[in-house]
Amino acid sequence: MNSAIQNSILSSLVCDTYVLGSHWVYDEKELQKLPIDWNSLNTAQSLWHKGKKAGDFTHYGDQTLFLLEYLKQNKSFNKESSYNFWKEKMSTYDGYIDGSSRESMQSMGASSEDLSICGRIAPLLLISSSKEEFLKSVAAFVSVTHNSQLALHASAFFAELLWMSQESSDLASLIKQLQAKYKIFAKWIDEAVEKKDADSFVTIREFGPACGINGGFAGVIYLLLQKKSFQEIMILNAKAGGDSSARGMIVAMILGVSKNIELPKKWLKGINKLQKINALLELF
Repeated sequence: MNSAIQNSILSSLVCDTYVLGSHWVYDEKELQKLPIDWNSLNTAQSLWHKGKKAGDFTHYGDQTLFLLEYLKQNKSFNKESSYNFWKEKMSTYDGYIDGSSRESMQSMGASSEDLSICGRIAPLLLISSSKEEFLKSVAAFVSVTHNSQLALHASAFFAELLWMSQESSDLASLIKQLQAKYKIFAKWIDEAVEKKDADSFVTIREFGPACGINGGFAGVIYLLLQKKSFQEIMILNAKAGGDSSARGMIVAMILGVSKNIELPKKWLKGINKLQKINALLELF
């Protein structure tokens, strides 16, 4: 299989398990006093992830794994059958069930504007032979649980960036190119570019550290523009707190495919479901 695609998927999942320790911690003083090692995987400190141990995923990573399992079984993406597969998985899921998931379990197509769905799309590269096919699958996938215009536009933007990053690692140029097409995000991209050399903690929190695309989008662009290693960028993202997984998974999947980076071995080997993930990836 394509090693860059595999690396993109693994990168997003490595990010999710890495940020588990500080995910959804918002208070600045609490972030600074968390009993975690920023260079390692950690047990969840937020009550929302009570019971999650070092090496586990947040619910974002868990649902990404559901998608990977679905694609393994079907080798293609169909909106209706994927929804039935996802709904069955969620009916016995013992992790956190967020608002978009709760609403979608009742009826397909919640209108959520949460950023997190944009970071779960990398597995769809496995069954896409063209950009058009990939974008079509992404739109169908996103609409199952995040069927708002903002989520559909944001996921399309990051899907195009992800696809284009397979051929070029000049992310600044790719982002500028897409900015002309996705004018809805021009202001947020400009703000991120303007702040790209500013302090990460202050900048991400000024943009907005919460779950929404409004705020989180600019934070993602800011992180993608950093001239640092994968591990350094992941740590900066995690230390900023809030919905670090939503931001980080998008950044990680793009860095993973664009640079085919070597993931931190300690983080990768620490994933509790790594054997299962590798077995699924070997089937493509």
